[in-house]
Amino acid sequence: MCGIAGFYNAEGNYQQQKEKWASVLTSMHKCLAHRGNDESGIYLSDMTGLSHARLSIRDIVTGKQPIIRQKNGKEYAIVYNGELYNTGELARDLRQSGYEFSTTTDTEVILYAYMQYGASFVRKLNGIFAFAIWDDSKKELLLYRDRVGIKPLFYSFVSGQLLFASEPKALFCFPGFTPRVSMDGMREVLAIGPARTMGNGIFDDVNEVLPGHYLIFSENTMSDHTYWDLFRAPHTDSYEQTVETVSFLLRDSVTRQMVSDVPVCTFLSGGIDSSIVTAIACRYMEKHGETLNTFSFDFKDNHKYFTANAFQPSMDRPFVDIMVKYLDSDHHYLECDNVTQADLLYTSVEARDLPAMADVDSSLLYFCSQVSSTHKVALTGECADEIFGGYPWFHKKECFEAKTFPWTMDLSARKVLLADDFIRELHMDEYVQATYEKSVAETPGLAEDTPEEARRREIAWLNLKWFMQTLLDRMDRTSMHSGLEARVPFADHRIVEYLWNVPWNMKTRDGVAKHLLRMSGAGLLPDEVLWRRKSPYPKTYDKAYETLLADRVREILEDSTAPVLQFLDRKKTEKFLESPSDYGKPWYGQLMAGPQMLAYMIQVNYWMKKYNIEIEV
Repeated sequence: MCGIAGFYNAEGNYQQQKEKWASVLTSMHKCLAHRGNDESGIYLSDMTGLSHARLSIRDIVTGKQPIIRQKNGKEYAIVYNGELYNTGELARDLRQSGYEFSTTTDTEVILYAYMQYGASFVRKLNGIFAFAIWDDSKKELLLYRDRVGIKPLFYSFVSGQLLFASEPKALFCFPGFTPRVSMDGMREVLAIGPARTMGNGIFDDVNEVLPGHYLIFSENTMSDHTYWDLFRAPHTDSYEQTVETVSFLLRDSVTRQMVSDVPVCTFLSGGIDSSIVTAIACRYMEKHGETLNTFSFDFKDNHKYFTANAFQPSMDRPFVDIMVKYLDSDHHYLECDNVTQADLLYTSVEARDLPAMADVDSSLLYFCSQVSSTHKVALTGECADEIFGGYPWFHKKECFEAKTFPWTMDLSARKVLLADDFIRELHMDEYVQATYEKSVAETPGLAEDTPEEARRREIAWLNLKWFMQTLLDRMDRTSMHSGLEARVPFADHRIVEYLWNVPWNMKTRDGVAKHLLRMSGAGLLPDEVLWRRKSPYPKTYDKAYETLLADRVREILEDSTAPVLQFLDRKKTEKFLESPSDYGKPWYGQLMAGPQMLAYMIQVNYWMKKYNIEIEV
């Protein structure tokens, strides 16, 4: 994995001030060095500049970027962030067409594939990626993003020049670009956050290339091309055929994603998702005479404070122990303490350039930093719940009937600390409703869908296009901040598009959540893990953590320069700090309404201060 950035101007001549623009490119990759600090490189022509920070995973010796190749006297250059899982097949076809490779990287394969097949070649790729290609023959710059949106790619325009980068912070290295946030940006943060509308970079004039899209910039024009999206089609496979197909796709996806020139590990929570990925990876390692390294995450002394509730019915540790014994992996138990978790709330804002998922981000940031001390590549169980329908809101009647995002049906928790005047100015309910209606109206359907099945499709669509995007963004930023490449086998586009058309009664046969996934993983796991009830990413139930957060919020209230004082209500906030928290009531997804909302407000304040954000109330 890597960090990419650059700029383009069809009417420019960057070579006339070569030192200046080379310095800007260097600043850009230095800003992204956390994503890969093994090597760096730049490319500068009259019309474009490319910048790259490299994390060496494939072809450690000769894989430096940008990669530049010649054809018919014209130059082609690429900067790439990602992993290609069908490199071998593509390289074979390209060799038959006369291309000679001087590296074993997937980067060179991608560039040659573009040169051979043209812009739509991206349909041939199986992987996670964001990359930019400069085509001197057409004087075009092209930006690509993978189908599901696993790797980020932002862009903006400044003084007629296109800027792009893996993270917004690198855009701000460009001369004259000052980060600003409008009222709509604050509506995203306070009404929808930590999710965000796809393509919306929150900062003014910052956009993100949509998943499954590529952009072509040429002579002051931009064209947006969709090369992949979900479509509705009848599912004709029997249940037995469906189980067999899903089983094959899961095994093939994990096996493909084991490719690496450095050791691969897995995150093992003891849940069904990460356990299936780990079991397949473990079998792959055994065939190669190696032992898989696995990592689990928890909070210090959580066994003392844990309280079962509807969202988190059981602790993970006992199930991790079962899997470690069953697979005989080389396991590492990682724990995060209260102070570390609270301190990293600020770092997680720096990693994401936005307020994040509170202590879920901060603790995951810590865990990834620990894993990265010994590994560069980790496989995770992310995205299975969105694809197979595992979350509670897939199953609850009130979520099914709600005409809003099912993971944030009640906005009252988001308003409890805000000043009344600001609430009226924010128009939170109207913004959320309009955003929801626009998104749900895009759901692909079939004429023969029953009203119930059509609603199931809407909920699934919202999860794939909203909730999963939030988690993918979280995983990319928390892992790449420490130079760790997190791969997500469940998000293989073949799995996503196949499961999209599988009817709900197959996914939840006999009323069992994720029944199809469990049957597809039969034989890989012990039954007590295979049929375990879902339990989300762990949280600390230590009241001392909430006290720590409350003290930091009080410090904000006493700081006259704190930007959130523009819209926080002091009396409301002080009353909230004195009230006991409801650890079973979420304010976003499965984030607890009390401590995690305090943590989010701490992050909002730090974010506004870091980027000098002011708003007009």
